[in-house]
Amino acid sequence: MTGDEIGDLLRDLAPQVLGTLVRRYGDFTRAEDAVQEAMITAVEAWRADGVPEHPAGWLRTVAARRYVDQVRADAARQRREHAVLDATPRDALIAPPPDAEPPRDDLLELLFLCCHPALGPSAQVALTLRAVGGLTTPEIAAAFLVPEKTMGQRIVRAKQRLREAGARFDLPPEPERGPRLAAVRHVLYLIFNEGYAASSGPALRRVDLTGQAIRLTRRLHRRLPGDGEVAGLLALMLLTEARGPARTGPEGDLVPLAEQDRTRWDRTAIAEGVALVTRALSTAPVGPYQVQAAIAAVHAEASSTEDTDWPQVLALYELLERLAPGPAVTLNRAVALGMVRGPRAGLDLLHELADGPLAGHHRLLAVRAHLLERAGEPAAAARAWREAARLAGSLPERRFLVRQAARLS
Repeated sequence: MTGDEIGDLLRDLAPQVLGTLVRRYGDFTRAEDAVQEAMITAVEAWRADGVPEHPAGWLRTVAARRYVDQVRADAARQRREHAVLDATPRDALIAPPPDAEPPRDDLLELLFLCCHPALGPSAQVALTLRAVGGLTTPEIAAAFLVPEKTMGQRIVRAKQRLREAGARFDLPPEPERGPRLAAVRHVLYLIFNEGYAASSGPALRRVDLTGQAIRLTRRLHRRLPGDGEVAGLLALMLLTEARGPARTGPEGDLVPLAEQDRTRWDRTAIAEGVALVTRALSTAPVGPYQVQAAIAAVHAEASSTEDTDWPQVLALYELLERLAPGPAVTLNRAVALGMVRGPRAGLDLLHELADGPLAGHHRLLAVRAHLLERAGEPAAAARAWREAARLAGSLPERRFLVRQAARLS
């Protein structure tokens, strides 16, 4: 196995092993630290000696030993150590053979724990990537362009908050399950979005994050096949990521949708995404992720921007605005409205956003520039492009916006 394949295998095994330890010992913080240490050990050992016959059992055994070592070494908390050891059956402290425990899918319980309402969105994202995604703290810090120490502190504080909140490793009561699952979907959506359109830094895309989000959402869909919004979220990710290879030029610069080489789109991912959203819309209550996926499907199935069914796109954005109103939805509706009823109609709609959360945001200015250019106002469009470039945090986006302004100057 290559190093990348070993990493992918360990990330698939991590939630299973973590769930085993949390159920056995009851301490999420120690169990999660033990699994991370065991994964680091596994990378070194498996690269040198090859992947063992029972990798899950191997990782579970090493993680259990690391957990016990942590408890025994914590002399400063001797009373807590005795309590843990006394409460744990003696045979549980002896690492079990690889086939002693059947595999169990604890993904949903882990996601509910990492997305506990006591945590803020940034902490939920970090803890999900570490505990469920199997990423190390340095990997997460690098993905979000923050110092490793900062990310480590964020994860430590998240674990402390879980302890203080009395968070439990189990499914929440039925009345709480819907809102908690909505938080899980939102966190996976945030991870994907940061990977697909990086908010800052030199790269437009971070395929490590989009890949993690798709992998985790795919596993969640297997666990909850009847949830229409999980299916819609997975479809949205697949249909969006399918355009990824055509979205950047040779130098990593942004290529807008209208200029993309659609022969480079991943047709296998598009077919899977279309099938998912079609099935979800016909079998489950309609939700925002399904509608967004349906919009992505309309774009994916069109041979060009001109051939896109813009009236259908506009109708879907109007539905989305009823289901999940927000300034980002209105901004996208303005683009569709401009394609259907003319740029002036789109510009009129943008006035509704002038004093809201998107005021001064580079994407609002970029849409205004696009509509102004289509309305025959190149000077005003150039000014809007320049202002959008000044505010953009992503370097590829900034370069694209500068070029747009220069083209009209």
